[in-house]
Amino acid sequence: MTNEKYPRGWNEARVRRILEYYESQSDEEAAAEIEAGFKSTTMEVPHGLVPVVRQLIAKRRSAQATRTKLYGTGLQPSASRAKSPAVVKAAPRSRRLKP
Repeated sequence: MTNEKYPRGWNEARVRRILEYYESQSDEEAAAEIEAGFKSTTMEVPHGLVPVVRQLIAKRRSAQATRTKLYGTGLQPSASRAKSPAVVKAAPRSRRLKP
Protein backbone atom coordinates (compact mmCIF):
# COMPACT_ATOMS: atom_id res chain seq x y z
CA MET A 1 0.00 0.00 0.00
CA THR A 2 1.38 3.42 -0.92
CA ASN A 3 1.32 6.42 1.36
CA GLU A 4 -0.18 9.13 -0.86
CA LYS A 5 0.26 12.76 0.03
CA TYR A 6 -2.45 15.31 -0.67
CA PRO A 7 -2.28 19.09 -0.51
CA ARG A 8 -3.47 20.66 2.74
CA GLY A 9 -7.26 20.39 3.00
CA TRP A 10 -7.46 17.49 0.55
CA ASN A 11 -7.91 13.78 1.22
CA GLU A 12 -8.83 10.64 -0.68
CA ALA A 13 -12.57 11.10 -0.12
CA ARG A 14 -12.48 14.62 -1.60
CA VAL A 15 -10.52 13.46 -4.63
CA ARG A 16 -13.00 10.62 -5.23
CA ARG A 17 -15.99 13.01 -4.98
CA ILE A 18 -14.44 15.36 -7.53
CA LEU A 19 -13.55 12.52 -9.90
CA GLU A 20 -17.09 11.14 -9.65
CA TYR A 21 -18.56 14.58 -10.36
CA TYR A 22 -16.54 15.16 -13.52
CA GLU A 23 -16.76 11.59 -14.80
CA SER A 24 -20.56 11.63 -14.52
CA GLN A 25 -20.96 14.93 -16.41
CA SER A 26 -22.40 14.90 -19.90
CA ASP A 27 -20.56 16.75 -22.66
CA GLU A 28 -23.26 19.45 -22.61
CA GLU A 29 -22.91 19.94 -18.85
CA ALA A 30 -19.12 20.16 -19.13
CA ALA A 31 -19.39 22.74 -21.93
CA ALA A 32 -21.87 24.81 -19.89
CA GLU A 33 -19.53 24.75 -16.89
CA ILE A 34 -16.60 25.91 -19.02
CA GLU A 35 -18.69 28.74 -20.53
CA ALA A 36 -19.78 29.85 -17.06
CA GLY A 37 -16.13 29.98 -16.02
CA PHE A 38 -15.38 32.50 -18.77
CA LYS A 39 -17.98 34.88 -17.34
CA SER A 40 -16.60 35.00 -13.82
CA THR A 41 -13.63 33.61 -12.02
CA THR A 42 -13.07 33.36 -8.31
CA MET A 43 -9.88 32.95 -6.41
CA GLU A 44 -8.88 32.52 -2.80
CA VAL A 45 -6.98 35.40 -1.22
CA PRO A 46 -5.54 35.43 2.29
CA HIS A 47 -7.74 37.52 4.60
CA GLY A 48 -4.98 40.03 5.27
CA LEU A 49 -4.60 40.81 1.55
CA VAL A 50 -8.31 41.42 0.83
CA PRO A 51 -8.11 45.23 1.35
CA VAL A 52 -5.10 45.48 -0.97
CA VAL A 53 -6.79 43.37 -3.66
CA ARG A 54 -9.94 45.52 -3.42
CA GLN A 55 -7.84 48.66 -3.89
CA LEU A 56 -6.14 47.19 -6.95
CA ILE A 57 -9.49 46.21 -8.47
CA ALA A 58 -10.93 49.69 -7.82
CA LYS A 59 -7.84 51.32 -9.33
CA ARG A 60 -8.09 49.17 -12.45
CA ARG A 61 -11.80 49.84 -12.87
CA SER A 62 -11.18 53.56 -12.48
CA ALA A 63 -8.45 53.48 -15.14
CA GLN A 64 -10.71 51.52 -17.49
CA ALA A 65 -13.53 54.01 -16.96
CA THR A 66 -11.16 56.90 -17.74
CA ARG A 67 -10.00 55.21 -20.95
CA THR A 68 -13.60 54.60 -21.96
CA LYS A 69 -14.43 58.28 -21.40
CA LEU A 70 -11.46 59.46 -23.45
CA TYR A 71 -11.41 57.00 -26.30
CA GLY A 72 -14.90 55.52 -26.32
CA THR A 73 -16.61 58.84 -27.05
CA GLY A 74 -14.30 60.17 -29.74
CA LEU A 75 -12.33 62.47 -27.42
CA GLN A 76 -8.62 62.57 -28.08
CA PRO A 77 -5.68 63.42 -25.84
CA SER A 78 -4.57 67.05 -25.94
CA ALA A 79 -2.51 68.14 -28.95
CA SER A 80 0.61 68.74 -26.86
CA ARG A 81 0.59 65.15 -25.66
CA ALA A 82 -0.04 63.78 -29.11
CA LYS A 83 2.96 65.61 -30.64
CA SER A 84 5.80 64.53 -28.38
CA PRO A 85 6.26 61.25 -26.57
CA ALA A 86 6.71 61.47 -22.82
CA VAL A 87 10.22 60.89 -21.55
CA VAL A 88 10.60 59.83 -17.94
CA LYS A 89 13.99 59.93 -16.33
CA ALA A 90 14.79 57.80 -13.31
CA ALA A 91 15.83 59.64 -10.17
CA PRO A 92 19.39 59.06 -8.98
CA ARG A 93 19.69 56.26 -6.45
CA SER A 94 20.43 58.64 -3.60
CA ARG A 95 17.16 60.52 -4.20
CA ARG A 96 14.88 57.49 -4.48
CA LEU A 97 12.45 56.92 -1.66
CA LYS A 98 13.05 53.93 0.51
CA PRO A 99 10.14 51.52 1.10
